[in-house]
Amino acid sequence: MKFNKTFSTFLIWRIRHISTRNFLIILSGVIGLLGGVAAVLLKSTVHYIQHTLSDFREDVAHYLFLIYPLIGIVITSIVADKLLKEKLGHGITSILYTISKKSSIITWVKTYSSMVTSAITVGFGGSVGLEAPIVVTGSAIGSNIGQLMHLSYKQRTLMIGCGAAAAISGIFNSPVAGVIFSIEVILTDVTIAAFIPLLIASVIGSLVSMLTLGPDVLFSFDLKDPFLASDFPYFLVLGVLCGLVSVYFTRLTQYTEYIAVKIKSKTGRAVFGGLALGIIIFVFHPIYGEGYDSITTILNGNPEALLKESFFLKNEDSTLYLILFSVGILLIKPIATGLTLGAGGSGGIFAPSLFIGAITGYIYSQTINFLGIGKTLSISNFTLVGMCGVMSGVLHAPLTAIFLIAEITSGYTLFLPLMLVSAIGLSTSRYFEQYSFYTGRLIKAGDLITNDKDRQVLSLIKIEKLIETDLLTIHPEKTLGDLVTLVRKSKRNIFPVVNEKNQLQGIITLDDIREMMFDPASQKSVIVAALMHKPPATVSTSDKMEEVMTKFEKTGAWNLPVIKDDKYLGIVSKSRIFNAYRTKLKRQNKE
Repeated sequence: MKFNKTFSTFLIWRIRHISTRNFLIILSGVIGLLGGVAAVLLKSTVHYIQHTLSDFREDVAHYLFLIYPLIGIVITSIVADKLLKEKLGHGITSILYTISKKSSIITWVKTYSSMVTSAITVGFGGSVGLEAPIVVTGSAIGSNIGQLMHLSYKQRTLMIGCGAAAAISGIFNSPVAGVIFSIEVILTDVTIAAFIPLLIASVIGSLVSMLTLGPDVLFSFDLKDPFLASDFPYFLVLGVLCGLVSVYFTRLTQYTEYIAVKIKSKTGRAVFGGLALGIIIFVFHPIYGEGYDSITTILNGNPEALLKESFFLKNEDSTLYLILFSVGILLIKPIATGLTLGAGGSGGIFAPSLFIGAITGYIYSQTINFLGIGKTLSISNFTLVGMCGVMSGVLHAPLTAIFLIAEITSGYTLFLPLMLVSAIGLSTSRYFEQYSFYTGRLIKAGDLITNDKDRQVLSLIKIEKLIETDLLTIHPEKTLGDLVTLVRKSKRNIFPVVNEKNQLQGIITLDDIREMMFDPASQKSVIVAALMHKPPATVSTSDKMEEVMTKFEKTGAWNLPVIKDDKYLGIVSKSRIFNAYRTKLKRQNKE
């Protein structure tokens, strides 16, 4: 109680002495600090787990990798279900849903739940990334600080964006990519004033990473080969290839996850997914975990080391074997990612998209060099640009992909091919997949609306809050006289007809009975069932507001009955929806 009083005093003092703009800047710095610390903590924890699990003799370690994913997914599933009481899913998708449907209010448990579950999943070899969980953590920190400080919806959303920017910046040490990711993926409506908090949060998140980890960031590489303008035709083809691979990755990952989720038992699902993933990793070891070590191996000019990690091909050093092995990785990686997520693991597709992009660029350049088609290509350059192309196609975030690769390579030498391949990859991907991996399901379900102000405002209106229950109902076997008695009591001109189970049978309006309602004979002889008529349409409480407005438009009605579980609840009127719409619109413009 004493704390609440002190905190209320602080909030009043803040309103009087610190402008909202300056206060948001201060909060963005705090969120940047916490987001950066969370990113460093998660990365360090995962690497510690992986180092501990691999600290065995090589012949023993290979067989242990068969069961590590199973152990990780089972533990993750138990922790999420029994301890955290959390339903795992695609983290960034859940953030977008929260912004769209839950007024940017993220529960407190999200500030640590994703870190705990993803550390276990990825640490034990789950074929997913840490970026989505850390974005969820940073976003949850931003949302909860916004709630604590009694910020408005738009201000809370901005704080979520600050948390996401700090998380990406901290985990990659890439402040520009952090800001752009937040704008491209998390925030759909950004003003110039929002840039300053985003920049501050991102910079502080990066500084935390630099001060605590130094050069040991999640992934970095210094360019060795120059960019040659004569490579442009090859980059054009790579762009198309990256777009096609993006579609393959997106569809196969989602399909595999769908198949895994069809297993009803959570335990059975975790065991099936864990065992299948263990077998995949046993054959294709580079798929273990995020895969950044394998990317670094390729970039450092030692791709043969990938074969050395294979139990079956470790004695081979042929370039042809290496290319075929890499093609196998490319084809099987989406299945591994889908199994990890569908079986109950926690993670994201940010890192898998970078990994499969790197493999795509490597296979493409190495194959051309091996076959002697044209000139010799820089494998490291094409690997990096491939990462950009596939990430752009999967996430539909081309600027994030461009600046991320540019920042982790400490320069803009590859800026032109990055722009080209990113644009072509995204265009090719969009030809087959209109929406990104994150937004596709939400948009198709009507839970995320972009670039349409009317639909955005309508989506915020809940049908349950608009139901009018002051209408008097009547049984279909009652007489006209009974109905006239209700007319005298009621202030409305609509009378729903319901049976003893409260099921709607029809409706009667004053216009239906006006000519006979004062006739004594009719009052005794005519029953309600003979007077009622079916409503032009009914509304369900599960209907989205856009569907409700479509029903009003098609029927021309001003009032429609609301049904839930086959029971009559009340009516909803077009005029009340218009009032609610106007109120929401005013509030949004004010915020």
